[in-house]
Amino acid sequence: MSTYQLSLSNDRIGTAHCSLIIAHCKDAGLDEAGRGCLAGPVFAAAVLLPPDFSAPFLNDSKQVTARRREALREVICREAVAWAVGEASVAEILTLNIERASHLAMHRAVAALAVRPAHLLVDGNRFRPYPGLGHTCVVGGDGLYAAIAAASILAKTFRDERMRALDADFPAYGWAQNAGYPTAAHRAAIRAHGPTEHHRMGFKLMC
Repeated sequence: MSTYQLSLSNDRIGTAHCSLIIAHCKDAGLDEAGRGCLAGPVFAAAVLLPPDFSAPFLNDSKQVTARRREALREVICREAVAWAVGEASVAEILTLNIERASHLAMHRAVAALAVRPAHLLVDGNRFRPYPGLGHTCVVGGDGLYAAIAAASILAKTFRDERMRALDADFPAYGWAQNAGYPTAAHRAAIRAHGPTEHHRMGFKLMC
């Protein structure tokens, strides 16, 4: 384990900015990255934003270019009330399954926050409750709530950074480009070279 630093009650509904809702400043947004990959850990981030937070182009990380994601990461890390990133390893993914491992990564991110949130806003429709904190699951939340979108950006950029580092040792698989996702080139590399210790052996690697 490693860690780095819809129905909401009325007091949790904030104001809209750049099409995203700025939730209560004590609510932490949670999102994951890497759930659908064939290789590498799953990452998650937790972010609390100030009520006056403003970041043009903030959105679900999948809707933002790589260059803008990196720029947004700098703004979020600098201006957030608190943020943290957690991960679950390939071994944990295979032991627990990907859903439970994603929730474990989210729990680790929450545990690493320098400020304890009052409530969790979680992207998606399922979440294993975090001890002592209530949560609200929001399907498509990374395109609705700024704190979840910010968590999406951090989870994605920190995970991509990890996959680029792994690519240096395993360049044949193209992880610097595909981040471990099931592209045709990635699957062709697995067929040609076999899986590595970083591949999720319980997944369908060569379909």
